[in-house]
Amino acid sequence: MESVLLQARKACPFLNVNNTAALRQLNNKSSGLLTKANQCPVMGAAIQTRGLHTTKKVMEEKTEPKHFEYENFYKTMLDKKHNDKSYRYFNNINRLAKKFPRAHLARPKDEVTVWCANDYLGMGANPILIETMKKTLDRYGAGAGGTRNIAGNADLHLQLESELADLHHTEGALVFSSCMVANDATLSTLGSKMPDCVIFSDALNHASMIEGIRHSKAEKHIFRHNDVEHLEQLLQSVDINRPKIIAFESVYSMCGSIAPIHKFVELAKKYNAITFLDEVHAVGIYGPRGAGITEHLDFDLNAASPHRGNGSIMDEIDIYTGTLGKSFGVVGGYIAGSSQFIDMIRSYAPGFIFTTSLPPAIVAGGRECVKYLKNSNVERRKQQLNARTVKARLAELGIPVVPNSSHIVPILLGDAASAKIASDGLLNEYGIYVQSINAPTVPVGHERLRITPSPGHTPEMIDHLVESLDDIWNRYGFKRVADYEAEGGRCDIGSKDAPKFSPIWTDEQLNYNMPAIEESQQKTSAV
Repeated sequence: MESVLLQARKACPFLNVNNTAALRQLNNKSSGLLTKANQCPVMGAAIQTRGLHTTKKVMEEKTEPKHFEYENFYKTMLDKKHNDKSYRYFNNINRLAKKFPRAHLARPKDEVTVWCANDYLGMGANPILIETMKKTLDRYGAGAGGTRNIAGNADLHLQLESELADLHHTEGALVFSSCMVANDATLSTLGSKMPDCVIFSDALNHASMIEGIRHSKAEKHIFRHNDVEHLEQLLQSVDINRPKIIAFESVYSMCGSIAPIHKFVELAKKYNAITFLDEVHAVGIYGPRGAGITEHLDFDLNAASPHRGNGSIMDEIDIYTGTLGKSFGVVGGYIAGSSQFIDMIRSYAPGFIFTTSLPPAIVAGGRECVKYLKNSNVERRKQQLNARTVKARLAELGIPVVPNSSHIVPILLGDAASAKIASDGLLNEYGIYVQSINAPTVPVGHERLRITPSPGHTPEMIDHLVESLDDIWNRYGFKRVADYEAEGGRCDIGSKDAPKFSPIWTDEQLNYNMPAIEESQQKTSAV
């Protein structure tokens, strides 16, 4: 220390006049020596220069941007899905047209029975539809050639839209690439174009409707599922003169529940609203001509007088949406309503204007299928009878089916891991394909298997399904109806206050026949 000070005193006048004890005393005081150094013309300048460099370096270290790690972000998001067991696995399923409802896996020799398809009536394998599509493909080629306003507006599209308008007793219809697009485009266009619009949406509405409402940026109110009183409370909170849309589905595909359509229509009239009804999981299946639940509600009337103005509830729905991709066997979506409404959406909806038109073969197949199912009850009858049989057999074993009046058979597991185990076990050990359904498609705790019996499922296939499910439930100790009863119930299973359900197709309606068409269908199948 002494030698260091000796050298420093030679260069610094301040150090030269202060002894070692005084310097130590200054150093012990808070910032005392540093204060003196800053007063020095030499040291002060040096400290200031060094401080600037240090500050700049610190600032550079703090503000230097770190590159965004894209792959890490993807992994983090996927890890969330894996951790909460909601990650979606897509099985390699190749449906066999000549063996419906059979399909093969990645290896063609590995065949399974499909029990969860939305081709509810097996029309995707119907010879009438397939032959029509083959002929159209040979004549018009594969693609449509562009959007509807450029090169994709063929006579086939217009014929299909005419058939759909007739099916729903409306003035017009408009075909989209899918019903996801149809719902999104229609609700977003209406909600954004109608001034000060308010949309009332059922809590279990499909993602396509939710997206359309979100994209519209309109004010929205969500009412509890099928809750008429809650909907009315929400309607009362809004000025009656504001434009309003009540958006709901007829059949909810994950639980099989059916909307109280009459009551919703009454509220729409009372509060100056229009109705937006998604019949996606009902068209082709319900009603004497396959128009859906709304047609089915006045079955005899619509069977005798299938046209607008017959006094049925069909006349009271403002907007219908449906799909060609389920019971009608192909792909595509549509809306139906008044001619001015259809023209307005055609003119303003980006989802329609800027999307390439459906290919001619698809449109021709869809048209043929709609025409056919207007006149055939064979497929609907077999499907409903098979759905009744499956529900009854599972009830005998206490396997927990969410009760409903529709063709959907939802089997409750209650957690994602169990649903995956059940699905994998059925596929790998029993040759049965039933996909597990997890959040966000259903709420957490409501995970399930969703079974959809079709007219193609034989009694032997039903026996195998029921026995396989019973084996899986025994092996893994999955909850049965009695277990849910002991807990107080869940999803209307085992609940003392659960409503009672009867099939929407009555015995009398199932015996409704169309002899000429059924005979024609049998001849076609024989070919």
